[in-house]
Amino acid sequence: MSDVSDMEQGSTMYGSCEGPDAMYVKLISSDGHEFIIKREHALTSGTIKAMLSGPGQYAENETNEVNFREIPSHVLQKVCQYFIYKVRFTNSATEIPEFHIAPEVALELLMAANFLDC
Repeated sequence: MSDVSDMEQGSTMYGSCEGPDAMYVKLISSDGHEFIIKREHALTSGTIKAMLSGPGQYAENETNEVNFREIPSHVLQKVCQYFIYKVRFTNSATEIPEFHIAPEVALELLMAANFLDC
């Protein structure tokens, strides 16, 4: 069966982190945890957007991987959740729910948000 007929029949297509048009990117925390998220969600961050676009300015552009040496996994996880929240509710006609942030990660999250420009 051809790819076109598979798409027409509603089969699910999955993307990868490889290549210039990859659907997903890999964000790696300072403690080595890997978060694979949709590229469109990651581009919520001005910093990540700059790293993933442009002609070879950053190595991340080639590998679709971004290493954050200063952001631990518990903070990067919350950042990834925020990216999804932001994409989902920007220009939404529905009521926007509260984005809960635990007080114990608030300061680290603020510093990460400042660095990531999001």
